[in-house]
Amino acid sequence: MHLLPTTRHEIGLLWRARPGMAGLLLAGQGLARLPGPAIRKVPGIGWVTGDPVVAREVLKDHRSFTMVGEGGVGDLWAQILGEWVRDLFDGPGHHDLRTRARDLFTERTAGALVAGTWGPTLRDAGERLAAGEPVDVAHTSRVLVGRMMIELLGIPAPDGPQSGRPGDAVAPGAGPDAPPWGDGVVVPSGAAPSGPVRSWPDDDGALAAFRTGERLAKLALGTEGSTTLPPEKIAEAKLITDELTAGVPYAFRTAPPSRLLGRARELGLTLEEATGLASLLMVAGTETSASAMMRTTALLADTGEQHRLLAALGAQESRPGAAGSPAGAAPGPHPPSDGPWDAVVREGLRVTSPASVIGRGVSADVEIGGARLRTGDRIMLLVWSANAAAGPFRIDREYVRETRQLWFGAGRHLCLGAALAKAEVAALLRTLWTTPDGAPAGPLRVVRREASREVIVPGYEKLVVSR
Repeated sequence: MHLLPTTRHEIGLLWRARPGMAGLLLAGQGLARLPGPAIRKVPGIGWVTGDPVVAREVLKDHRSFTMVGEGGVGDLWAQILGEWVRDLFDGPGHHDLRTRARDLFTERTAGALVAGTWGPTLRDAGERLAAGEPVDVAHTSRVLVGRMMIELLGIPAPDGPQSGRPGDAVAPGAGPDAPPWGDGVVVPSGAAPSGPVRSWPDDDGALAAFRTGERLAKLALGTEGSTTLPPEKIAEAKLITDELTAGVPYAFRTAPPSRLLGRARELGLTLEEATGLASLLMVAGTETSASAMMRTTALLADTGEQHRLLAALGAQESRPGAAGSPAGAAPGPHPPSDGPWDAVVREGLRVTSPASVIGRGVSADVEIGGARLRTGDRIMLLVWSANAAAGPFRIDREYVRETRQLWFGAGRHLCLGAALAKAEVAALLRTLWTTPDGAPAGPLRVVRREASREVIVPGYEKLVVSR
């Protein structure tokens, strides 16, 4: 029997992120096994449950529970973006939005988006590992996610055409299909196209975008007891959100259908809806994706499961007709379905559960999990506790029906970017554990690690690995 549901390093990450929440998550693991109801009331927080079945019931019952009432993340967003969020995120307008936006992220589009946005950064990491150099996976993960933020939100290059300076120009090759919101080459105002150019996005810009999103997420610290924000936090959050979404109107008007905001426009979303959707993706998919990537990397090394992965990759390569994919290229539009990656990513997301808790407000009296909840109550779903109860990290773990994708939520609020998140994690892991020609590489060792402190999503500030 395992005394801890995961590694000591993972427990340390939870503790250093938020000690109080770490204690609740560890306690929540045993709540479902105690006699009595699966839902308990905790002073200062409200109802909590670590039972995966009950958590799924709550998430699927949109008549009795809401994400825009006290206790839900939508309540935070409504205070920052405006009351229209309540309809768009959980009212009559939500179903319509989800229906029109469901094709924004498929496995095909997510794989192509990751490959096109992350290619240079992943190739650089792969080449450095192959040369025997160390790679800081925590830093790399933040740069990768920052690049994706720039792509999805249309964050403009500093002093680029989107800033409104009519004298700026775009270098040859950065035409309408590659404007400065992704991989374009920006020519400073007054410079000839043959003069010095600066690619956008670059790694520094990507890291700055990530850190800005991180600042926004940190404003939610201390909302365990109430999602009502003080006026000073609302004002700060609005400034950060305005900064991050400043490029959305321009990109929404001009992006080709091959890009997210262009597809949103083609699907009939309004600018307000696209801005809201982009804002939600920004917070829900920045720290969480980076956390999953770096923590799954550490889990593979710490548990020894990387050897099982390498063996599976070797067996796959030896099969007749098997073809590898370049490590630095990321999964393309047709990621292989017969390899170990799907299982590795699924297990990494289960054990890490970056969105460790999900809050909901009670919008109608309901009896669930053996308890009677009243309108106006709030409930905290201990997602990490529910997922971790299945056991320690093992990449050959059979499918656990009770926790199926609970790390992405459930019901009509199942994470819209789930396919993108899985493609992101798989892309980095392939880079780390395969050679440029797609063959299995040697195992990795963690050279140095440092946990992030006082953050909403647990993660590493540094995670240096080498071959």
